[in-house]
Amino acid sequence: MITVTEKALAKARALIKEENRPEDSFIRVGVAGGGCSGLTYMLEFDHVVNPNDKVFEDKGIKIVCDKKSFLYLVGTELDFTDGLNGKGFAFNNPNASRTCGCGESFAV
Repeated sequence: MITVTEKALAKARALIKEENRPEDSFIRVGVAGGGCSGLTYMLEFDHVVNPNDKVFEDKGIKIVCDKKSFLYLVGTELDFTDGLNGKGFAFNNPNASRTCGCGESFAV
């Protein structure tokens, strides 16, 4: 399962509304090759579930991930930070053995 914190939930809902996205929009997360540690996180808003997607719901919002990415993201918590060290969504991934300084890249 992939979960969201209250701060990530609030920010995601605000962005969906601000960007006039369809009401059935959800958070799509994934992993792609690249970055200084080998794998890069992906996050976007979507409203179409593909046949091979894994679908979760946490705190009333749907989170969708393709099956391949799920292998790297199982147990991950999506958070939102707005402190002095940066602003944005952050992945708290228990599977990551090494992360880069920016937090956007990881290895398993």
